Amino acid sequence: MNLIWLEDFLVLAECGNFSRAAELRHMTQPAFSRRIRMLEEWLGVTLFDRATHPVTLTETGLWFRTTAQDMLARVERIPDEARRVAQASSATLRFAATHALSLTFLPDWLRGLESGLSLGPIQLVSDVAQQCEALMTQGRAQFFLCHAHEQAPARLDPSAYPSVKVGDDVLVPVCAPDRQGRPRFLLGGASGRRVPILAYSAESGLGRIVRAVHGAALARLRADVAVTAHLATVLQSMARSGRGVAWLPASLVQDELDQGGLMEAGEASWRIALDIRLYRRGEAEPAAAEAFWRAAGAGAPGPRASGGVRSPKASRS
Repeated sequence: MNLIWLEDFLVLAECGNFSRAAELRHMTQPAFSRRIRMLEEWLGVTLFDRATHPVTLTETGLWFRTTAQDMLARVERIPDEARRVAQASSATLRFAATHALSLTFLPDWLRGLESGLSLGPIQLVSDVAQQCEALMTQGRAQFFLCHAHEQAPARLDPSAYPSVKVGDDVLVPVCAPDRQGRPRFLLGGASGRRVPILAYSAESGLGRIVRAVHGAALARLRADVAVTAHLATVLQSMARSGRGVAWLPASLVQDELDQGGLMEAGEASWRIALDIRLYRRGEAEPAAAEAFWRAAGAGAPGPRASGGVRSPKASRS
């Protein structure tokens, strides 16, 4: 039996016409008909009632359609399953992490965990939240590190992807200073001046959080989106050049806030307190990954900054 016969069968079952099915399979009708006949001969049954127009499935054909779909689906999963088996004995930890945390939190946090855990090789993919979530659901990453907020949870089923809080951060609305050393723009200011917003794209996890927490308030303000980008570092550069207000993690901009290169562009109510969470796949992982998860859950010490709005830090909870 050839798997191609199953694909031929499903195409004919869908369209009910030998000529059209042959066209869809990029072959002549006689050749297509021979392959359907070979499948029926291999099974020893008739799958199609050729006396009807369009042709219809027999009772056996109806049963076999589900079987054929299941067989092809299983074959499609084989490469991923084979890779998982091959990786089972590997000590490599496969991470997906958002760009901002890859730059700021992750390096020092891993160093803190190493005080009680021997880490092997690490494979890191740094991307926007949406792509990191896709890597998790595709089985291409074991762990996902991201900012989190209860009003904008990650798009991962918590029953299939458990998580643990490993740190704290805060989103701060920031802008460049004016010539007098005051914020160039002010959210909710009395001047009534329009505030240009430096916004995250839809793929960004931080963008989801800002929209969920302050979307309604921003809609009421005289605020216009001036720039949209995936990355916090891009918006940081735009804010630094005076193009508007961006909500940026304190873990990323703390030094600039301390030195006056950036200034807070609103009252404390515009800040957004964040968790830093580590997600994992619910299925059993190799020993190295399971040991890492236990260490992360135990809250091994991580980076601690000083000064500024609110210091990002590793969590023991």
